[in-house]
Amino acid sequence: MTVKVRFAPSPTGRLHVGNVRTALINWLFAHKAGGEFILRIDDTDLERSTKEYEDGLKQDLTWLGLTWDSTFNQSGRFDMYAAAAESLKEKGLLYPCYETADELERKRKIALSRGRPPVYDRAALELTDEERAKLEAEGRTPHWRFKLSGARVEWDDLVRGTQGIETTSVSDPILIRGDGSYLYTLPSVVDDIEVGITHVVRGEDHVTNSGAQIEIFHALGGAAPAMAHTPLLVGADGQGLSKRLGSLSIGELAEQGTEPMAICSLLAKIGTSDPVEVRASLEELAADFDFGKIARGSARFDERELEQLNASIVHDMPFETAKERLAALDSKAADAEFWALVRENCARVSDAKDWVDVVFGEVETEVDEADLDFIRGAADALPEGAFGAETWGAWTSALKSASGRKGKALFMPLRKAITGRPFGPNMADLIVLIGREKVLERLAKL
Repeated sequence: MTVKVRFAPSPTGRLHVGNVRTALINWLFAHKAGGEFILRIDDTDLERSTKEYEDGLKQDLTWLGLTWDSTFNQSGRFDMYAAAAESLKEKGLLYPCYETADELERKRKIALSRGRPPVYDRAALELTDEERAKLEAEGRTPHWRFKLSGARVEWDDLVRGTQGIETTSVSDPILIRGDGSYLYTLPSVVDDIEVGITHVVRGEDHVTNSGAQIEIFHALGGAAPAMAHTPLLVGADGQGLSKRLGSLSIGELAEQGTEPMAICSLLAKIGTSDPVEVRASLEELAADFDFGKIARGSARFDERELEQLNASIVHDMPFETAKERLAALDSKAADAEFWALVRENCARVSDAKDWVDVVFGEVETEVDEADLDFIRGAADALPEGAFGAETWGAWTSALKSASGRKGKALFMPLRKAITGRPFGPNMADLIVLIGREKVLERLAKL
C-alpha cells in the first residue's frame, strides 16, 4: 500500500505554527514511508476564501520546504459532493431539518438545564410531508443532517491508541447548510475516498468528528483511512495559542528572519520523546519520525526555544548560504571574512546589519569618565604597522604592564571605545577588519 496523506488548509488566512505542525507531521510521515503528500485547498466557503490567501499558504509551505506531490481545490468538485449527497438521501441517511439557529440554541439550553447532553433530538424526522411543505412555504430552507447509526465507532489511533465514540452521545452532524453550502465533513470524506487517502493525520480536536466521518465513509461505500490525532499546541505557559496565532504566522516569522529549519526542527520535536535540537534537513527529520514518539500531552511551543534554534543555525551558516541576504542588507556585509567574524553574534542573518557600521562605518562611542585617561594613553601604545592576528595581544599586554589593569578593567574600556558596545566578536579579529586608521580615529574622539 502506498501511503497517501493530505494537508487541507482553508484559504481564509495565513498559515500559523499550529496548522503548519499538522502539515509537517503529514509530510514527514509520507516521506519516511515513500508515500505521497497531497495539498487539498478547502475553499468551499466561496465568500471567505481568496486566491491571495491560497497563494500565500502555498508560498509559506514552499518556503518551509513542505512541497506537495499533487494539489486540488474543493471549489472545482461541487458536482461530486452533490452526487454523494443524493446517494445519502436515497439511503435515508441525509435528512432535512428546519430549525433556526435560535430554536436549536433553545433546545440546547433546555437539554443542559435538565442535565442531559445537548444532542439534537431528531425532531425533523417526525415531520410529515405537509409540515415540511408548510415550513418551506414560510421561507425556511432546510439544512441537512447525516443520520448516525447509534452504534459505537472504534478505531486504532496511531497516536492515542484504541478510540471509541458512542454515536448516541453526539448530534447528527450537519453536512449541508441552509444556503446549500457544504460544511467540512462531506467534501472531506468524498475527496479522501476519490483520491485514495490512506491516513488522516490531524489535531485531537477532530476526534469526535472522526467517529461520524467513519460512518460517512462506510455509507458512501469507502473504507475509512487510518487515523492519527495529535495533541494541540499550547504556549510555554501551558495556555492556548489562539490569541497569539497572528504573530506566529509563518509570514510574520519569515519577515522577522526566522530560518525555515528552525521552525521545522522545533515543530517536529516538541511533544515527542526526541530532544529539541536543530536538524540539518527535512529528510533528517523524516528519518527520525515515528508516531510512537508523540506524547499524549499538549506540545509546548516556546518562542525562546525557536530563537535558540534559529541562532544555532545562523552561528554555523556558511557564507555562501547567507551571501544574498547579506548583500540585501548592505553591500559591505557581503564579505566572507565579515560574516565569519560576526555570525556568532547574530540570532538572525539580518542582525549582521548592526555590525556593518561597527566594522566599516561610524559609531557613537562612550566610556566611563574614570577610563578616559587610560583610553587616551592606549592610542600611544598601539603597535606600529598594519594590524594582524598578533596586534591585539601585543597591544593589551603593553597596556597591562603600563597601567596595571587586567581582565575586564583592561578589555572593556577598549571594546567600548572602539565598537561603541560592551559585547561583540573577538576583538583580536575585529580590530583587523576595522583597521588601524579607524581604531585611532575612534580613540581620538574621547
